[in-house]
Amino acid sequence: MMLPGSFPNPDQIILIYCRSGRRSKEAAEKLANMGYKNIYEFGGIITWTGETVTEAPKQEEKEMKLMIGDTEVPVTWQNNVSTAALRELLPLEIPMSMYGGFEQVGPIGQSIVSDDTQTTTDYGDIVLYSGDQIVIFYGSNSWSYTRLGHIHMPQDELETLLANGDVTIRITQD
Repeated sequence: MMLPGSFPNPDQIILIYCRSGRRSKEAAEKLANMGYKNIYEFGGIITWTGETVTEAPKQEEKEMKLMIGDTEVPVTWQNNVSTAALRELLPLEIPMSMYGGFEQVGPIGQSIVSDDTQTTTDYGDIVLYSGDQIVIFYGSNSWSYTRLGHIHMPQDELETLLANGDVTIRITQD
């Protein structure tokens, strides 16, 4: 007997259920007729008396923190794959250099996944540039970046932290 390619082992365990139990019973019979031996038919979910989980449990994710020099700044981080990849590298200490009179740029030490799109930044924006550099803006620019987050503080306070020479940033988790 030729078994389907997705279930090549007739001894594998197969668990079956449906809403009411009618279709799961039919499926179990068909699989048994095909030669499968370890079929467990649970009937209908509407009659299930065991525990049910309707969504995956959320993992407690530690909050990312950003320090510019000795000052912790309030950041809202983007929920994207680049920020998740950055989180995997923490803790990071990054020497930043002033560039163009409106940003600080620093290497993260390796490339991470990016999803660059043409972006016009504003002060406080934190972006990934070229997959391996973080840029924090205290002015504005338009280029192809991946958004990582945004610092929430008055522009003059941010300029005081960033516009007076090179700085070091630290990104950590609680």
